[in-house]
Amino acid sequence: MARPPLPPFTPETAAQKVRLAEDAWNSRDPETVSMAYTPDSRWRNRGTFLTGRAEIVAFLADKWAREREYRLIKEPWAHDGNRIAVRFAYEWQDASGQWTRSYGNENWQFDEHGLMAQRHASINDLAIAPADRLFHWPLGRRPDDHPSLTELGL
Repeated sequence: MARPPLPPFTPETAAQKVRLAEDAWNSRDPETVSMAYTPDSRWRNRGTFLTGRAEIVAFLADKWAREREYRLIKEPWAHDGNRIAVRFAYEWQDASGQWTRSYGNENWQFDEHGLMAQRHASINDLAIAPADRLFHWPLGRRPDDHPSLTELGL
């Protein structure tokens, strides 16, 4: 099953791929998100190492159970052939009500069908006050007119 856009990526298709990933993650649906990855996809997310869609689904279900009110923005950083580098930020609230903005970088590698075979994510967390939040759209897809990371100065 192909997941366009397919490699090799151009600036336009890399940006499309990044926005599709952002949209999927903002759905907070682990099953839907997992279908963008190869069945044997390998991840490093912070210090957690995963292999395969079943582990991805379990990881994401746990993540979004803990990270309430999750809203994410991704931007392409660079691309070459079948690889894309991405920077991102997301805001979320924990069970105690504390807001956090998580910043990170991802390196993605795709197979010939446009499925992500590898994902390496480095992420840092910053506690923020509710007044410092910048991501205020309703849960789900970020509106097209919402500022990007660059426009927000992040």
